[in-house]
Formats: sequence, structure tokens, C-alpha cells
Amino acid sequence: MGNAVLKDVNDSERKCPVMHGSLTAQGSNVMSWWPNLDILHQHDTKTNPMGEDFNYREEVKKLDFEALKKDMHDLMTDSQEWWPADWGHYGGLMIRMSWHAAGSYRITDGRGGAGTGNLRFAPLNSWPDNTSLDKARRLLWPIKKKYGNALSWADLLAYAGTVAYESMGLKTYGFAFGREDIWHPEKDTYWGAEKEWLAPSDERYGDVAKPSTMENPLAAVQMGLIYVNPEGVNGQPDPLKTAEQVRETFGRMAMDDEETVALTVGGHTVGKCHGNGDASKLGPEPEAAGVEEQGFGWSNPNGKGKGRDAITSGIEGAWTTHPTKWDNGYLHLLLNYDWELKKSPAGAWQYEPVNIKEDDKPVDVEDPSIRYNPIMTDADMAMKMDPKYREIAEKFYNDHEYFSEVFARAWFKLTHRDLGPKALYIGPDVPKEDLIWQDPVPAGSRDYDIAAVKAKIEASGLSISDMVSTAWDSARTFRGSDLRGGANGARIRLAPQKDWEGNEPDRLAKVLAVLEPIAAETGASIADVIVLAGNVGVEQAAKKAGVNIDVPFTAGRGDATDDMTDADSFEYLEPIHDGFRNWQKKDYVVSPEELLLDRSQLMGLTAHEMTVLIGGLRVLGTNYGGTKHGVFTDNEGALTTDFFVNLTDMAYSWKPSGNGVYDICDRKTGDKKWTATRIDLVFGSNSVLRSYAEVYAQDDNKEKFIKDFVTAWTKVMNADRFDVN
Repeated sequence: MGNAVLKDVNDSERKCPVMHGSLTAQGSNVMSWWPNLDILHQHDTKTNPMGEDFNYREEVKKLDFEALKKDMHDLMTDSQEWWPADWGHYGGLMIRMSWHAAGSYRITDGRGGAGTGNLRFAPLNSWPDNTSLDKARRLLWPIKKKYGNALSWADLLAYAGTVAYESMGLKTYGFAFGREDIWHPEKDTYWGAEKEWLAPSDERYGDVAKPSTMENPLAAVQMGLIYVNPEGVNGQPDPLKTAEQVRETFGRMAMDDEETVALTVGGHTVGKCHGNGDASKLGPEPEAAGVEEQGFGWSNPNGKGKGRDAITSGIEGAWTTHPTKWDNGYLHLLLNYDWELKKSPAGAWQYEPVNIKEDDKPVDVEDPSIRYNPIMTDADMAMKMDPKYREIAEKFYNDHEYFSEVFARAWFKLTHRDLGPKALYIGPDVPKEDLIWQDPVPAGSRDYDIAAVKAKIEASGLSISDMVSTAWDSARTFRGSDLRGGANGARIRLAPQKDWEGNEPDRLAKVLAVLEPIAAETGASIADVIVLAGNVGVEQAAKKAGVNIDVPFTAGRGDATDDMTDADSFEYLEPIHDGFRNWQKKDYVVSPEELLLDRSQLMGLTAHEMTVLIGGLRVLGTNYGGTKHGVFTDNEGALTTDFFVNLTDMAYSWKPSGNGVYDICDRKTGDKKWTATRIDLVFGSNSVLRSYAEVYAQDDNKEKFIKDFVTAWTKVMNADRFDVN
């Protein structure tokens, strides 16, 4: 699978990977041109009912983990009349819930996943693929109520599936708590441009026959699905075509072929599909249902509407003979029987075995005296028909212990991929092993003379621009979506980051050649020295502007090695644009300012912080390649408010000059004074951003600007310092 990047504007197969219309006028609806910076202001403390003093990571440490696990095990077989458990065990339902909470993760931008409890909110709570998971969450409510603030919904939703597997006989790999809840729907995640659920796959592919042309950063094949259409590509059965979609979509969720087969086999070893009736007669999803439904959706008029009459996917039946046991039954049936296409009672395509033994048939969920054919989906048949998947499946079939271990690890990865580094894991079942996908970083030294390091940096001859740019490039990879990237580890000196175009490899190598010996001489990590150099540059620039200020610094970053770095997965963190350094790899369908918003949100910045950083980085001369666009100052290298002063000065006019560049000209003489990009001018054109720019353009806010810049700069440098944040 290739690196996931945006296609250029000439690629007609490309669609927008971020939210449209954030800063630009769209259409004639008056609401469409209102400035919308909501993605930078979401999850404000005003939405959080817990208060500013509440610290979930401290509260969860007080949790009675043993009692919780017992209660969860008891829940699995405590069948409730209002939503009875299949075969008296909720394991299949809880596993599906955990899977769908975690399975929305995509490695391209790190968004989605189980880390925030967002399955509680729209649109995920109303996706067609999540039908009946509203019931699973309600079954968990008594446990959430009992353990209260010490147990987040995010942790509980992920934990339920792990306990379910334990309850059915799997030796799980472990579990970590520490996920903190959000309190309203996420606005930053782009789920696709479709206007209706389950629109044909063609809408998100350049060519649906070529899965790699799926629109980035998406991973699922249709709006409202977690992975692939179980009936086949656009509902047309063809296991080999489906296999290619499975490979692409699981790859975009950070899984290789072996993990993909393990998750498919292990996920379908337990539970069943529900399609015993006409799915079109289901009531509206939770967000569209009446208030009397109290958060439930998909009301089912078929028979009792539950139990054997339940309708979810439309496919009907269990995959294995014993759907509440962890065994090798799935592969036994898949590999040892021939399968033929049939239609479910709901009219969905599914496969059923030819001449199956009566003893191999699973029993009815309510009456064990009745047996039915097992079923397989098109994605299941892909495990048999695709040569690579078939080879792995046979290996698993012949070594159940090996399969169980691979699955347990893959399940752990699925449910923890967006939790961040191991340092954030909490609880008694945290595995001791360091896994490469956790991006491990060794602890760095705190026992060195910071002042001495700064003195050596100051005497090194490095320019303010080089020091600040290198520190910025090291830190800007941080993604709050899955807590990857950042300055800790100094991976900017390792492949692939050292060779990224956006890092200016030649300039970077020269700066590192100066900083690395300083680290070796002083006992500081290279990661710390890179950040310290950036701080030195900011302090020098502030002094040139007439303000003495110390940039906060906390030692302790470590230096990762090549062996600790999954180079392939880090390719997805490569910047292909950076409005803060006024750089874009090429032109894209998405406007530069929308790309800036997307990057700022991933870095955890507010609109105010984004504004002050842009203004400061421009006058420090940190533009990529030394370009002068937006450097509205005659005193480059000094941390002045000149960017904002001159941006808002009516002595100048602004004229397009082509290729996304604008000339800033003296109104009286017509002489060109500066040049700018759309990124620069949006801080004067957008009403909200201009309000921030005007604050910093005021005569009385020169010192405030420097203090605010230092605060925002420090936030970026420390974004991945989970030991001090």
C-alpha cells in the first residue's frame, strides 16, 4: 500500500480529504459563508460537565479493576428480556461493539478509533453498520453507572469486547485503560462526501476496480460501513474483488495480511449475523428516531423484534457451529466445505455450505433443538479464494495456538492503536512488551546542565531561522488524533523523516551536524537539544524585538533508534503542506487555508494559537526554502508584530500575481513592497482570523504577542511530552 497523500488539482479522481467550506464561500446559502473555525474550538471545556479540576487519568487509577472484570464477565451471560442474548451470551454483540468503536481508525490521518468514546455520538451511533449497537451500549449502562467517573465510556466500550473474548475462552493479550471521553460529536473527521448511507462505492474511488484509488484519508468502502460491504463490491458477490478491497481497507487501518486474516477469522469465530426479516422495514436510526425511543433506533416490527427476529446487516446466520466458544470452527467450516450463493430472509447475498453434516450446523439462538446452516459473507470467502489469504488461513487452521496468539495481538492493536504510546497505558493488564507500532521512545536524561547546552547552541553560529525551523519540523508531526509524532524521539534524524521534502534534507543535515556533537558533549538527548535550539532562537528573536523572555523547557526527551521506528507507518505522517512555513508540495483540490486548519486541528491548536504562530514564524524567516512570502517586515529575525501591523495597514493594496501568490503594493506609488500567499492573506480576509490579527496589530500588544507566541510555541514543543503534560 502506497503512502497516502492528496492528489493534485488535475486529478479528476481526487476528492477533498478534509472538511469543505471552513474558510471559503460555498454556494448561495447565507450560512455557508459564515466563518467556521469550529474544528479548532471543539471539545472546549464548556462542553465538559466534569469541570476543569477533573483528571480522568488519575480517577481511573482508583478503579477496582478486579471487581469491574467480574461484573463484566457476569454481564456476558445475564440475558435481559428487553434485548435477549443470542444463545444466552452477549459476547458476539459486545465484540462487535468494541470492534466498531475501534475499527473506524485510519492510519492516514490518525482519526477515528475507540480513544474518545465517539461511538456514543452522531454520525457513528447511527451508521447502518452500527445497527443494534445502541442496545449494546445500554446493556453496559448499569456498569458505567456503578463505577462512575473512574470509568470512561471510551474505556468501557473497548474493554467489553476483550472481556467477551476471555469469557468465551480466548487468552487475551492484555488491556489498557486511559481513554478520556469527549462530550459532543467530533467535527474534524471527514467520513466521506456522500449524501446518503451506503451510496455506491464508486463515489469514493477513482476506479472502484482499483482499491488503491479510494479517496484519502478514508478507509471504509462506503458511507456508513466500518470496513467492506459483506455482500461484495457494491453488493455484487465476487470474493477475489472483495479480497482486494479488504486488503486496502485493513491496510489503511494499519493491519498487514496476517493481522487481517486473524481479525476476520477471530471476529467471526463467535456471534452471528442478523437478517431474519425485511431490513427495509426497520425504523429510523437513533439520531432520527422519536423522543419516545430514548436514544434507541432501528425499531423492528418483525415478530418480536429481537432474539431470532433481530435484523442488523440483513445477512442471517452464524459462521461457526459453536458461536459462543473460542475454537477453530470457523476455519474448519470455511476450508472443508464447498459454499454456494444464497439469499437471506432479508434478501441479502450470503454463502451457505453444500452437503453439510447435521452436527456442524449451529443451533437456533432460542431453541437448541433447531439447527440452521452456517453462513459466510463475501469477505469470508475472500479468506478462502485469495491465494495469500488462503495460505495464512491454512496456517492458522493447522496451528490453532499460533492463530490464537496472532489474533490476540491483532485485537489488542485494533483496540489500542489510537491510545498513544505505552506511557499512557493504565491498569493491571498492560502488557510488559514494547511493540513497534506504539512508537517506543527510551527515557532521556534530565541530569545535565541546560544552561551549558544553551550556551553551546548560542555559540554554534546557527541562525535563528535554522534553529526555529528545525525544532518546528521535528515537533509539527504530532497528531492529537492518535498521539503519534512530535519532537520526542528525534525521529527527524532517522528514515524516513530525514529525507522528507518538507524537512529540507540538505539544510536539516547541516543543522543536525552542529547539534548532534553538542548532545554528545553534554549528555543531553538530541531530541532535547533540537527543542532547546528552537527555544534559543525564539529567545534571541524576542531580544531583538526588545523583550527578554525565557522560553519554558523541561528536559527528558529520549532518542529513538531505527529499530524502534516502524518506517512504513511513519510515512503517513509526512507533511505535504505546512502553512506555518508557507509551503505546499504541490497544488491540491483543497485550498491552502483549509489544509492549514486540518493541520492545526491535528496539532491541537486553537484559532488564536494558530494565528500567533503564523505571525511569529513569518517574521522569524522560517519559510520553506527561504521564500519571502508573508514576511511583512524589514527586520527579519526579530519577534515583532510586523506581520499583523502591515497586513492590516490600509497603506497597501493586495493584487493576485498568479500561481497563488499576491503582490502587496503601496497604494500611492504602486510599488511592490511584499508578496504573500493565500495563507498569509486569510488572516486579513476572514472575519474571525482578522479579529485576532487586529489584536496583535495594536500598538499596546507587542509584549503580549511575544508572550502568546512563546506559550503556543511551548505547547507545540511539548505536545508529545505525556510525562509532563
